[in-house]
Amino acid sequence: MIRVFQVATGNVGTEMVKRLQTHRELELVGLHCYSPEKIGRDAGEIAGIGPIGVRGTGTVEEILAAEPDVLTFHGVWPDVDLYVRVLEAGIDVVTTADWITGHHRDANHRRPDGATETELIAAACERGGSTFYGTGMNPGLAQILTTVHSADVADIENVTCLESVDVSCHHSADTWANCGFGRPVDDPEVPRLLELGTRVFGDGVHLMADCFGIELDEVTFDYQLGACTKDVDLGWYVLPEGSVGGAAFQYVGRVAGVPRVELHLEWQMTPLTEPKWDVQGCYVTRIQGDPVIHSKHLILPKPGTDFSSVEAFAAIGMTVTGMPALNAIPAVVAAPPGIVTSADLPLRAFGGRFVEAAYAGRG
Repeated sequence: MIRVFQVATGNVGTEMVKRLQTHRELELVGLHCYSPEKIGRDAGEIAGIGPIGVRGTGTVEEILAAEPDVLTFHGVWPDVDLYVRVLEAGIDVVTTADWITGHHRDANHRRPDGATETELIAAACERGGSTFYGTGMNPGLAQILTTVHSADVADIENVTCLESVDVSCHHSADTWANCGFGRPVDDPEVPRLLELGTRVFGDGVHLMADCFGIELDEVTFDYQLGACTKDVDLGWYVLPEGSVGGAAFQYVGRVAGVPRVELHLEWQMTPLTEPKWDVQGCYVTRIQGDPVIHSKHLILPKPGTDFSSVEAFAAIGMTVTGMPALNAIPAVVAAPPGIVTSADLPLRAFGGRFVEAAYAGRG
């Protein structure tokens, strides 16, 4: 068993505490909490599944004392100081927080002394002989799905990965406020906020370009906003009439001015917007080349899932965000020290696990 110390119990983290209980290769040995009221409580009780014998802690020293093999980080925003302490102690880190290749973190979050986060993390990996990896559903696994769909194309002209989803089940008010949702659609700050809150999707373009072996000249951002046609109260977030309730935006990687690798997003908080988009509830790969590829990746609930609460529906989104990180842990632990991306890991890193019954009798 690989010993896992988890950080954070927000939307994704809470779901991952549950999923870790049935992952046959992983053992949860600790839980680091940022909220004082969670420290000392049982991790299972925090996640709503009953006691599991692991209590929440609040210091890095307690993480190091547990001597885990890997730390999983599910906070909304990175904690680079924590990463460095853990990595230089020889503990691998897998995160779902705003990191895929490091391009946008380096460009937009330099330290006061000019150091980049890549430089800090890489140096900590070298000192500790540890490995650092960032992923998620999108950006993350969605770009790997798109890349794999190109394997049977002889001559690629353009690759586009599209996320077309209703995002009202993602109950993170801070996330949507950071992206400008709920502000007047003509607020001049909205375009800046939307780009600021989604820059990590540009990393998804860089990841695909790396997988294809092409060097991009630039990655650009473009957008279109949907204004609410009436007041909308989601119960956890209010969208006044005339405010941003949907958006379609794109990160486009160009070579010699020609769009080659693209990541498009259609986000609907409510269908009551103008304009609005035909949200498909899936991920779409479009490849122009010889031959042409068009593929949809649908994520459906397990039969019999109880949707009597919006939280149950939201749990699906949290599951697909966190599981690419959990399932990649064995490959990350086996990887050489340093920062790795999905382009560096073997195919096994992207495989899920069968139910325990499938392994019966193997000894």
